[in-house]
Amino acid sequence: MKHIPACTTAEAGVLLFEDALRPTFDEPYDRDAWIYVPDHYSEYRYILGTRGSRPLICVGVNPSTAAPGRLDNTLKSAQRVAAFNGFDSFVMFNVYAQRATVPDDMEKEPNPVLCRENLSAFDWLLGTLTVQPVIWAAWGAVIEKRNYLPRCVLDMARVGIGHNARWVTAGARSKAGHPHHPLYLKADSPLDPFDVESYCETLIERMR
Repeated sequence: MKHIPACTTAEAGVLLFEDALRPTFDEPYDRDAWIYVPDHYSEYRYILGTRGSRPLICVGVNPSTAAPGRLDNTLKSAQRVAAFNGFDSFVMFNVYAQRATVPDDMEKEPNPVLCRENLSAFDWLLGTLTVQPVIWAAWGAVIEKRNYLPRCVLDMARVGIGHNARWVTAGARSKAGHPHHPLYLKADSPLDPFDVESYCETLIERMR
C-alpha cells in the first residue's frame, strides 16, 4: 500500500498536537503497547512507536503508511536496531509530518501549522522521558528533497537542547555527511555520536 497525498495538509486540516492527543478510538489497537498520534489514519502523523521507559527516538524524513501493528520495513529495521542497542522501545518521528510514501509527493512549501505542531509533539515526547533522550538521525539523502527540511531538523535540534538530548547515527554516513537510512542497516548496527547542529548549518548553506 502506498500513500499519495490527496491534497495539501492545509486543505486537509491539521489537528493541533494537544487535540491530536485526545483518543478517538477510530482504530482498534493495544494502547498500552503503542503510542500513535493522531490515533487514526490521516494525511499526517506526529508519533508512532512502542511504549517503554527508555525508547530510541528515530527521526526520518516523513511518514508513510505505518500504523500500530502494521510496521513497514523501515520501521521494522528501526525496531531491531533499537533492541540491539539496549533500548526497551522505539518511537518513530519525522522531520515533516505529512504522509507520502514517495518523498517527491511531499508538498513543495511547508505548512507552518504542521511544522509548529510537529515540534510541539517532539517537545512533548522528550518531556515525558525520565532518562536522557537519545535521538537517532535516520533520514538519508532524502533530506535534500525539499529546501525546508534541513531547517526543520535544526528546529528539532534546538528543542532537543532544552531536554539535554543526545543525537546519534547508525551505519556509515554518506560523503555529504547524511545519516544512513534504516532500511538496509544490519540489526546489530551500533550507534555513533552525531553533531546535528553543525550538520544542519552546513547543509542549509549548501542548499541555498
